[in-house]
Amino acid sequence: MVWLHGGGFTIGAGSLPPYDGQALAGRDVVVVTVNYRLGHLGFFAHPALEGEEGEEGERIYNFALLDQIAALQWVQENIHAFGGDAANVTLFGESAGARSVLSLMVSPKAKGLFHKAIVQSGYTLPDLPRARALEKGRLLAAHFSLPDASAEQLRAIPADAFWSLTAPLSVGPAPIVGDAVLPQPMLETFFAGRQHPMPVMIGSNSDEASVMAVFGVDIAGQIQKLRRERRFGLGLIKLLYPGVKGDAALGREVCRDMAFTTLGYVVMQAQQRVGQPCWRYWFDYVPQAADEAYPHGAWHGDEVPYVFDTLALAEPVRGYADEGDKAFAGQIADYWASFARLAGSGCSELPGPVRWLACRRGRDRLLRIGLHKRVGFKLENRFMRARLALFAG
Repeated sequence: MVWLHGGGFTIGAGSLPPYDGQALAGRDVVVVTVNYRLGHLGFFAHPALEGEEGEEGERIYNFALLDQIAALQWVQENIHAFGGDAANVTLFGESAGARSVLSLMVSPKAKGLFHKAIVQSGYTLPDLPRARALEKGRLLAAHFSLPDASAEQLRAIPADAFWSLTAPLSVGPAPIVGDAVLPQPMLETFFAGRQHPMPVMIGSNSDEASVMAVFGVDIAGQIQKLRRERRFGLGLIKLLYPGVKGDAALGREVCRDMAFTTLGYVVMQAQQRVGQPCWRYWFDYVPQAADEAYPHGAWHGDEVPYVFDTLALAEPVRGYADEGDKAFAGQIADYWASFARLAGSGCSELPGPVRWLACRRGRDRLLRIGLHKRVGFKLENRFMRARLALFAG
């Protein structure tokens, strides 16, 4: 199981305490955590670099993804020395790591390097078009007084110089479409059913909008904008979210579903187009000791220490997790390890407290992990189907 950490392609590391692989590795899997280049060092395009990188002068903009591919190549060559099976590699990640998993599922350079994928809180934001990325590269070079920069001059910019950048130069990086790593947009490739065929697990959390507030998104303002510009659309949304009162509460759920929840539905449909199983989940668990601090449910990233069974290591949950929380984490980690060991084109279910059935042949199933913030598992059919079908368009 190869882990790609999150952090908006800006921060993070595979060595952080929540990603300690010891407990997960105790479930008869080998866990590999990796680092990759972040920020402008991970995603950068500039005319001076065109045709310099890769084989036969290929264009390369997605250096972060190239690092991840190098890690997967290392696994193919060396994992046998650790008792691993190079023919059974599961790539899993959260947030930016999940987005990386999806990008590698459509990258010709990653084909055959992994065989299963787990996508935790991936998002629907589009890739950055090549023309826009090149313009951003020119602006960045000009900021460093290099309006006609050469490749050598760009490489001489100290890495530390990027930390002090402010908006718009500091705006979060994203995969760039149009190079040898990502020749076509990721979402369009999934819509067309052209992703590398493999079993997939995908899901998100009940309060993903928590991360939007961190990045300054005015979630109430999104509803107010709908009211001004598309009153019919707002009326339809209110029908799909009965009982949700106020712009802030409605915006929180709508933004969550448009940016995160819908992706699971899109990937499920793409998997059915290529005849591969898809296990979907919805994480909605909060330790009772933290109930008041999380009134809207599980935040973006909250599932990670449950997946790794590292509640005793991760902040802040290590300060209040009790034995019941840890037991629940153990059950969740069991599901993830079972997917890595057992999932295949002929597999339709994963063992656990509830038999987790895959979505196949038009069946729309989802495992709820946590029930209204409390311990529990429940398999549901057509979960949020009307909402997600609307947003998936």
